[in-house]
Amino acid sequence: MKLENALKQFNPKTQTFTNVPPATASDSLTGPDLAACLGMAESQASFGMGAFLGKNGISKEDGQRTIERLSVYAMKNAGKHVGKAAGRRMAHCMVILAKMAYAEYCKSAGSVSTCNDCAGAGFLMVKREVVKYAGYVGADGEMKIPEVSETQTVKELCQTCNGKGTISHRCRCNGTGRVRDLEKSNLLGIPVDKTCDRCAGRGFKRTPGTTAYKAIVALLPDLQERTWNRNWRPLYESLVTKCEQEESHADAIFQRITSR
Repeated sequence: MKLENALKQFNPKTQTFTNVPPATASDSLTGPDLAACLGMAESQASFGMGAFLGKNGISKEDGQRTIERLSVYAMKNAGKHVGKAAGRRMAHCMVILAKMAYAEYCKSAGSVSTCNDCAGAGFLMVKREVVKYAGYVGADGEMKIPEVSETQTVKELCQTCNGKGTISHRCRCNGTGRVRDLEKSNLLGIPVDKTCDRCAGRGFKRTPGTTAYKAIVALLPDLQERTWNRNWRPLYESLVTKCEQEESHADAIFQRITSR
């Protein structure tokens, strides 16, 4: 059984009203069996299980522990140039990188984030010229009474999020990771799909590395962007890869335990 299929253990069960009985085969796993398998997998791959449970919102404590483990991993694997640039703020910088890497690992095609332009309100407060009186035009077409306008602060729809207050991370492929290959489709005369070039098949857009750079440069104003790209960015990307590798390791262990 895959690890993602074990998430049903944490969801409430609904009562069935059909005449079809549940599976009663001897090889089927019951609730206590799944709980025991999860516990065994936790003992052998605590990092990966904690990251997986935290990502799916099962346990906030596991998410915090994963960030702590990522911070320790970053401290051990940071190069000497990173330590030299960070100085006394080394630990604080590694915690920031760990938090951002874990948030990047938790992203999916269904993830949304608060719009930065409107701060989630869906509208902006802007100053505009508001017409208080439209004026009066006589029968001869001449303006008898001029219009009256006044500068006021009004609400205006946020164009970035279109009034939703949130921005979806879903790619143009609608989260499937596949798009239509028009060239091959026209050549063969049948629909042909290909891996989405923008998201590389993930289904969502990655957070640009400049976002993490802006968070670090707030602590280290002298950090140059070229130094970030050469020394810091590979460390940040390795933290995301570490979470994915540990989850794959935990999934392999869980499948081995449930197949026995």
